Amino acid sequence: MQDFGLKRFGVSMDSQLLRKFDHLVSQRGYENRSEAVRDLVRDALIQQSWEDQEHIAAGSILLFYNHHQRNLLEEMTTIQHSMHDVILATTHFHLDHDSCLELIVVKGKVNDIQQLNHKLTSLKGVDYGKFTVAPVEQI
Repeated sequence: MQDFGLKRFGVSMDSQLLRKFDHLVSQRGYENRSEAVRDLVRDALIQQSWEDQEHIAAGSILLFYNHHQRNLLEEMTTIQHSMHDVILATTHFHLDHDSCLELIVVKGKVNDIQQLNHKLTSLKGVDYGKFTVAPVEQI
C-alpha cells in the first residue's frame, strides 16, 4: 500500500454531538467523516492565521448598504483609494431601488485587510459586512 502521508488518529465525542456531526457530513455531501474533519481543521488553521498580523492573506469583503445614505459612497471611495494597495478588484450590484451589494477582493497583510474591513463595515449606512479569508501560503 502506497503512503500518501495520511496519518490516522482517533476522536472521541458524545453520541449527541456525533449525531449532529454526521448530519453535517451528510448535508454537505462529504463521502466520510474524515473529509469533514479535514475541512474543519483547515478552516480552524485559516482562522488562527489571523493572529499573525504580518501573514499574507487573500479574501473578499462583502458589503450590503443603502446607497441613499448621505456621504456613504464618497466615504467608501475615499477609504478604498487610501488602501488601494490591498484591493485587487471591486464589483458593485444594484439589488433594488435602495440596496446595493459590493464585493471587494483583497490581498495583503492581515493587519491591513482587517483595517480596511473595519473601516468599511463601520460606516453609517452599511447594513451588513462579511469578510472571508484564505491564506496565500499553503496550510
